[in-house]
Amino acid sequence: MSVTDRSHRELHEQAAAEAARRYEDSATERERVEAGLAAGVRFPDSPDALAVRADRILGRGGLSPSAVVADIHREAMDLPDANERIIDLSNELQAWSFLPRGVRAGATVARITLRRDGRELPHGTGFLVSPRLMMTNHHVLPDESFARRCFAEFNAQVTADNLPDTVVRVELDPDSFFAADRRLDFALVAVVPAPDGPPPGEIFGWNRLSVQIGKLVLGEKVNIIGHPQGRLKEIALRDNAVLVRLDDFVHYTTDTEPGNSGSPVFNDQWEVVALHHSGVPKKDDQGRVLRKDGRPWQQGDGDDAIEWVANEGVRISAILKHLAGLDLDPKRRALLAEMGPDSGLDQAMTAPPALPSPVPGAEPERRSAGVTSPSAAPAASLTVPLTETGVQRPRVGLRARATAFGGRQHLVFLHGRDQHERYPDELRRTWTAGLNRGLTLASLPPLDPEDVWFPFYGTRLHDLVSGRESTVEPLGLDRVNAAAAAEVFAAESPTGSYERLLYEAAARAGMPQNGPATTEGFGAGLVGALHRPLSWLAARSDVDEWTIATFLRDVDLYLGDSAVRQAVLDGVMETMPTSGELVLVTHSLGTVVGMDLLSRLPDGLDPVLLVTAGSPLGLDGVNERLLTRGPHQPPRVRDWVNVWCPTDAVAIGCPLEDERWGKVTQLAVSNGRERAHKMDEYLGHPNAAAEIRGVLTLQA
Repeated sequence: MSVTDRSHRELHEQAAAEAARRYEDSATERERVEAGLAAGVRFPDSPDALAVRADRILGRGGLSPSAVVADIHREAMDLPDANERIIDLSNELQAWSFLPRGVRAGATVARITLRRDGRELPHGTGFLVSPRLMMTNHHVLPDESFARRCFAEFNAQVTADNLPDTVVRVELDPDSFFAADRRLDFALVAVVPAPDGPPPGEIFGWNRLSVQIGKLVLGEKVNIIGHPQGRLKEIALRDNAVLVRLDDFVHYTTDTEPGNSGSPVFNDQWEVVALHHSGVPKKDDQGRVLRKDGRPWQQGDGDDAIEWVANEGVRISAILKHLAGLDLDPKRRALLAEMGPDSGLDQAMTAPPALPSPVPGAEPERRSAGVTSPSAAPAASLTVPLTETGVQRPRVGLRARATAFGGRQHLVFLHGRDQHERYPDELRRTWTAGLNRGLTLASLPPLDPEDVWFPFYGTRLHDLVSGRESTVEPLGLDRVNAAAAAEVFAAESPTGSYERLLYEAAARAGMPQNGPATTEGFGAGLVGALHRPLSWLAARSDVDEWTIATFLRDVDLYLGDSAVRQAVLDGVMETMPTSGELVLVTHSLGTVVGMDLLSRLPDGLDPVLLVTAGSPLGLDGVNERLLTRGPHQPPRVRDWVNVWCPTDAVAIGCPLEDERWGKVTQLAVSNGRERAHKMDEYLGHPNAAAEIRGVLTLQA
């Protein structure tokens, strides 16, 4: 046996011995967990851990919101019981996407094969964690020299017809990147793209590793995909339970075999939670490893003769923490950054952007201390270049036809933030199309977009805010992450309320106030204090961190700067009817603007219906800063309908349960994946559409 082979065997045995020691040291915790499981406790973990896990399941599509609502509201449950039930449901009732997502995750897994003495020997398992990086164990690839003798085989499996698939061989490239750690037993190595072809991760997919917690609780199921004994790809599916969670390792009972070293350990949402690295062998009182027949194991018996009592995986968070601390050159650091922002390894996450220093003698830039008046905004911002027909296409509010609804009723759509690059006529058509979809489902006649008023303040709001964005947005999204931007937004908040808004939203979304940090092993010095609430909101919703951060920034500026508020309200009033009956349909920031607007309507305009959709009005940090302070019945409004989606992070605080809001019809809806906050999605629900059309029909 060569020195290299002997070293590899020694590393493998050392990993197993250390796993056995940790298994013995954690006996008390394991016995507690096993006793809880035996007593019928499905997930014997802390309430905070259950809360984090339940929110992540909902946020990652592990269950449909409608299934959760139907089950939980069947009987009265307190929050801890509801969280446990959500996790339980995710184990009992898998969405159809469980299968195709599992297939997609399996495609990222490859067999690692060793070249030795003219032969090719199956050696272990690896999986892609970026377009160009593969992860496995240190005892599989102990160093760069050994890695050069190995290659990866994708599609080493059978097809749905039980026929051998076409294997794709990919060479390893340790010269471009190689990192490993013996204690954590991981190795990360670059893979070679096909000649004139894309990186392997763009062909087979890759696993997005995440620093966030909530991926697993004690007692939950895990899945492993690998190449046991070098065989074709196999899966150990959900016949297991997590027994112990240590700082850097996790113990579980999945049935794996030698050769599965380097396999990914997945939860039921197919997120990688650990790197499988060793079985835990059963030992006698003398510390000797035992065979399955009870006799002491001897060299030469083979690993398959050992009585394995558990398995150990390395927690992904521990590996990511180690990688974040490596001193790498820019090229290798850029390769790590390709693992994506959830990994915490993005170069932009090292610190918030510094504020630029003023140039001596130069005129200071506009900042949060003041805002350019609306009249000072450049006129060119209201129009765009000539169209192909030679006509300027305006970005101004649109009036409805004089004959709409007999001229006595007025349907007004009031938009939210981030609409400055949209054309009002397109927005009006999009909203009306969504409403007509809902009306069709409700068997009601559709509406013509020309019959809808559409005030437009998007350009004006953007002009007022853009001066404050000079420290963030000119850098580009590729150079600053949402948490770093949030730190700047908080520093530039006119009243210092931005941070309060963000933390209140996260608290209402169930973030433990004194529980574990949102990132495992990463301190606030690395990702910033506002990463935790942002990450929490994004994980339990279908809205990304950047949208959440900038939305709350715009809400905070509108509420905290009187010049911004006045300019927005003036812009809306320029395109509003002055008499008749008003049906006001508002969305997002527009729901906040709409509440202020209602206190300024002329006496001749009678608001018969208010619709708020995707609204943040339930946040005290919002409603306490309205022109009419605090929760209240909107002045003169006859009926109010509030539509919200559980996965819309902007609608945190809904339903509006405070009695001071008065009579509100609450409509909870389930919006499409990645469309939780879209207004046309809200309007496309038949119940919401019927509320709007019903008033117009009855009053026409």
